[in-house]
Amino acid sequence: QVQLVESGGGLVQTGASLNVSCAASGSIFSFKAMGWYRQAPGKQRELVAGITNAGSTNYADSVKGRFTISRDAVKNTVNLQMNSLKPEDTAVYYCKAERGWTYYWGQGTQVTVSS
Repeated sequence: QVQLVESGGGLVQTGASLNVSCAASGSIFSFKAMGWYRQAPGKQRELVAGITNAGSTNYADSVKGRFTISRDAVKNTVNLQMNSLKPEDTAVYYCKAERGWTYYWGQGTQVTVSS
């Protein structure tokens, strides 16, 4: 059973930076793709950033230029560096991993950006 554990969320002020990490129970390179999603109260879960096994990345338009997704092979984590945070970035951030046609989700980590 694949387990994904997010960490690094918290409360920050507008303009601050935060890094959230996703630790996987299996090698992160065993997944077809991994990504970060977020869900704000009353809104649908949305893709924030994704990275394929080959290393290709994609971002939501709202975070392009501010967020960076990366992989740490030593720590076996997928990280999301978030800069210039805005109140509208406030959400629960979830890690997702894809293997074949199976998706795995973490439990989420709260990111709150105060104005």
